[in-house]
Amino acid sequence: MNTTDNFGVLLHEVARYWRAELDRRLRHLGLSQSQWLVLIKLPDEGMMQTALARKVGIEGSTLVRLLDRLQANGWIERRDMPGDRRAKRVVPTAKAKTLQHEVAVIAQALREQLLAGIDPQHVAIAAEVLSQLRQKLENLHD
Repeated sequence: MNTTDNFGVLLHEVARYWRAELDRRLRHLGLSQSQWLVLIKLPDEGMMQTALARKVGIEGSTLVRLLDRLQANGWIERRDMPGDRRAKRVVPTAKAKTLQHEVAVIAQALREQLLAGIDPQHVAIAAEVLSQLRQKLENLHD
């Protein structure tokens, strides 16, 4: 078996282990993995619910339930969009912005630990390959 035969499995396993370790390090924040993932993907200016669902990679109805919990706990606000009562813009609160910073610091520490000792050129090549794969996947159904 050559290296490319195992590529998808390795990619999946690394992503799963990395995310699980980050989740373990963030557990003290009292948020589920789905909740902190939504919060870290949410820009300061907010974004439309539909775009956020795509960015996080979940169905809109699943996101609505997550947003209900996040809003009830003061992490986000939902704002009506002028001209379209059905459209909602999700905006992080000051509480969420503080959390986003803490998550970023913890995530950076994990990234540095995991990448320590790996040639930076190899990391750059891997990142470029992953970026190209993501772009191809995003364009499959355009």
